[in-house]
Amino acid sequence: MVQLDEKIYFYLFIIIPVIVVLFLLVLVWKKRTQKKFANTELLKRLTPNRSTNKSTLKLIILILGLALLIIGLVNPKIGTKLETVKREGVDIVFAVDVSKSMLAEDIAPNRIEKAKRLVSEIINQLASDRIGIIAYAGQAYPQLPITTDYGAAKMFLQSMNTDMLSSQGTAIDQAIELATTYYDDADQTNRVLFIISDGEDHSEGSTLDAVEDAVDEGLIIYTIGVGKEKGAPIPIKRNGILESLKKDNQGETVITKLNESVLVDIASEGKGEYIDGSNTDTAVKFIKEELLKMDKKEFEAKQFAEYKDQFQWFIGAALLLLFLDIFILDRKTRWLKKLNLFNEKRNE
Repeated sequence: MVQLDEKIYFYLFIIIPVIVVLFLLVLVWKKRTQKKFANTELLKRLTPNRSTNKSTLKLIILILGLALLIIGLVNPKIGTKLETVKREGVDIVFAVDVSKSMLAEDIAPNRIEKAKRLVSEIINQLASDRIGIIAYAGQAYPQLPITTDYGAAKMFLQSMNTDMLSSQGTAIDQAIELATTYYDDADQTNRVLFIISDGEDHSEGSTLDAVEDAVDEGLIIYTIGVGKEKGAPIPIKRNGILESLKKDNQGETVITKLNESVLVDIASEGKGEYIDGSNTDTAVKFIKEELLKMDKKEFEAKQFAEYKDQFQWFIGAALLLLFLDIFILDRKTRWLKKLNLFNEKRNE
């Protein structure tokens, strides 16, 4: 298991392309200046020991040295000891609506980004609960199985978008049915499902049946509404630029609205609560209080407990390369000339 201490230093890698560009500019300038002074054949006679490839070699060594130095500053650590720890928590699954209606911008910046932020903020408030993530539109898709790895959860969460599922629609019933398969601990007393959606449900007839089955399995279902009741059009963008608005079969602009009644009914049948997601802080605070009220189940989890710094290897190699770069001169050396590594022997 690798852990990175100071990821901010990765931005220093921008130095490398700058150095390459500067090197190429200097190279072009040198060639132009030399052409003004003398032709190529005359320059070879005037400077017989000048190497034509050493400068490129020096650049490569310099870049490698800088790259290793930057990695050293990031300070990668390797987990060396895996141990089992005991935790107490609740099993939580987030079902996030990724249908096209979630692109509506009636809530900033849009519904899907708001939903992702809500889930991320809820995860920030958790301590030892296990979490899983489901994406759903016209069908439900398991995004992340139940885990205690919050870092991985956030990574998968950020990758979610409205193009990840080809089948469109809003099949909340499938998301609920899939969620019932996530809880692998038969003794867990509290199994919580959060449905984050605008409430547009294309399977209303079977949704409440799915909720009833889920409750029988021990699930408590909370719903979080994102969007506004007045609604908004669904923008169609390419590279962040608005191209058009989604139209129906009659050519009219589609207006998608928050359907609170569906979400309220699901939460009521699911023994949970409906939460207005407009205000992130208020919603997260309410959810935190609800989770604190629940009984916690003790379970075992494996995690890396000891990490060892590895920066010294990278710093050492970087200093060695940078030191070597100083002593590589632009002129030919006798032993390299004999080896002819750079194909620099002249035909006599």
